[in-house]
Amino acid sequence: MKRGWTKSWLYTSAAVTLLLPAIGVQAQAPVAPKRANELMLAGLRPGRDSLSTAFKRYSEKYSNREETDSSVKRWLDPCTGRALSLELDDRSMIQVITVSSLVPQEGKCADRRFGVVAVQDWVTGRGLRLGDNQDKIVQLYGEPASNGPSVNGGRDLEFLYYAFDWAGSDVPQVMEIYCARETGRVVEMTLAFPSL
Repeated sequence: MKRGWTKSWLYTSAAVTLLLPAIGVQAQAPVAPKRANELMLAGLRPGRDSLSTAFKRYSEKYSNREETDSSVKRWLDPCTGRALSLELDDRSMIQVITVSSLVPQEGKCADRRFGVVAVQDWVTGRGLRLGDNQDKIVQLYGEPASNGPSVNGGRDLEFLYYAFDWAGSDVPQVMEIYCARETGRVVEMTLAFPSL
């Protein structure tokens, strides 16, 4: 190499050496998950679907007949401890949908009628279901508006709250998710058209 080129080569090498870490830092910066709202739970849309739509999906004859409140409709399985609950307005429009695995298990497993209620359909529109890991919630919906410890029936839970008011007033406004603290698994989800 000629003597003049050596100086030029040193300056170029130094510049590249200084630029590479800066480029590498930018490429490795974590990308914040985008926030996303939810429109559906258990194949139903709060604020849009009526009780008659729910009965087409989940047979009325398997709903809880002991329920005295006409604004609430439930499907319970005491064998597995799972429940689907709908809260209705005065026109029988679904306002709140809850799926849960926190129902006390009574061991009444002889009657397998609950199999026809399609528990496998108890999933959000974005694919979150009971038993999924808590990490999946953040992947699908971003960071919650608030979260913290909670207790239900003596079980330690982690509560995650999502507010969707940023998406407009014509979509569900709130989603609440509870995860078991010992496993990090989803045990209950609620999607509500009005604010809870």
